[in-house]
Amino acid sequence: MARRVILRVAALAAGLAAACLLARAAQAAGIGAFDMRPDGHGGQTYTVPVQLLLIMTGLVFVPAILLTMTAFTRIIIVLSLLRQALGLTQTPPNQVLIGLALFLTMFVMGPVFTKIGSDSLQPLLNNQISAFDAAERAEAPLRAFMIKQTRREDLGLFLKLAGGQTYPSVEDVPFRVLVPAFVTSELKTGFQIGFMIFLPFLVIDIVVAAVMMSLGMMLLSPISVSLPLKLALFVLVNGWTLVIGSLAEGFVH
Repeated sequence: MARRVILRVAALAAGLAAACLLARAAQAAGIGAFDMRPDGHGGQTYTVPVQLLLIMTGLVFVPAILLTMTAFTRIIIVLSLLRQALGLTQTPPNQVLIGLALFLTMFVMGPVFTKIGSDSLQPLLNNQISAFDAAERAEAPLRAFMIKQTRREDLGLFLKLAGGQTYPSVEDVPFRVLVPAFVTSELKTGFQIGFMIFLPFLVIDIVVAAVMMSLGMMLLSPISVSLPLKLALFVLVNGWTLVIGSLAEGFVH
């Protein structure tokens, strides 16, 4: 799987390099469809075909950005552990869990995405700033979000692994250090929440197994008895609202 991803990225990178070479050759030949002009900010602007190719190449990295720089990692881990704690293997199905995690991520990241749109995307579409400036402006809200959710010990670990270089403030830490520290913190937080979710259902499993052993009901599977009890408890306490609300509040506070 990893080899396929590497091959796809390499192929897209090669295509992008070939397109840039083709654009320069077309510019020298006087073909307007691949014309490149100064953008007034020290860079160059490309015509629509090249811009579309650049956008399609950038879309390859969207899943990686979604998984490593947003709330998606923690949310999908908690939802998956919740399904396992209930003793359900395919209900809700993976498509439902991923869809719920995506929309909950969009809800949690709404202020960040709004700020990126107003400070970065809109000025770029209005030709007020260059693509490089837009990327720098988009980095600031994401950086602030990740710093808020990253544990200092995790950040210190990756700073040590990166060579022990010190920075004036947390805002100056490069993305190559901040992103893995953020993902590590999200994994730890997700498993901590999952452990707390597992506890009440584990107690039900233990009680049911003990009662059935004492009654001598050896032929009846404890899972067939504990599963309805766990579902009833989860529904009675309005479990989905509690879990989803706690996840959302965890990113706000």
